[in-house]
Formats: sequence, structure tokens, C-alpha cells
Amino acid sequence: MPSSHSAPSATWRPDSGASACDIQFDKASLQCDLDPEVGGTGLPSAHDLLDAALAACTTLTLQLYLKRKGWTIEALRVEVTHQRVGAVYQMLRNIYVTGALDSEQQASVLRIADACPVHKTLMGEIAINTVFDQH
Repeated sequence: MPSSHSAPSATWRPDSGASACDIQFDKASLQCDLDPEVGGTGLPSAHDLLDAALAACTTLTLQLYLKRKGWTIEALRVEVTHQRVGAVYQMLRNIYVTGALDSEQQASVLRIADACPVHKTLMGEIAINTVFDQH
């Protein structure tokens, strides 16, 4: 089923004098840049945005689950970092909960985290088709 949102886009203009690109969504925008070691300014990199997508999706998925279960917590924070180990891109997801969850509830939180749509997408097979259009 197609989304009612337009596709996000990223634009870079050589005359800006910067390496950062502008990312536009329907109702939001942000900037992304190269990693500092290759000339970036320290803005989030594309890999940082990938990490953020997993962190946000996990947080939103767990929020829905915790509310549905009626489990009371004070705060939920998900942090994702990445590193390359040989040919493997490794993501480390840390889930921080402020509040009392017993061991059975903690196990459920971990199970539901793996069910978030971005996690499932990243763990599945991904195909990317690219079309070139010159104006």
C-alpha cells in the first residue's frame, strides 16, 4: 500500500561551499554531512541517520507495547551505535528503562524490540533499484 507522504529527498548544491546536504520530508527537514574524517562538519552522517531510524522505531514500537500492557515506567530511551568489523556492519542497540520491570517483562521488551519494523527491514533482504534522471 503506497504511503500518503512524499518520498524524502536529499539535495546538495556545489555553490554552497559545504559538503552537507539538505534532507526534506513532508513536514520536517534536517541536514546530513560526511564523517568529519573525510571532510564533514560534524553534522549527523547518513549512518547516524540509519542508527537514529532504528532507535526511533524501537522507541515507538516499545511505547505502543508498554501502553497496551499498562506497564508503568518513568522513561524509555534507545541508543544505537555502529561499527564496521571486517565486512560486517554491526549495530549495537541499548534500551534504557527508568522504572521497575521484572525479568519476564524485560524479556518481553527485548522480544518486542526485535519486532520493530525497521529492525525487521534491516534484518531482511533489501533490494535497491536506482534510476538516473538528468535535467
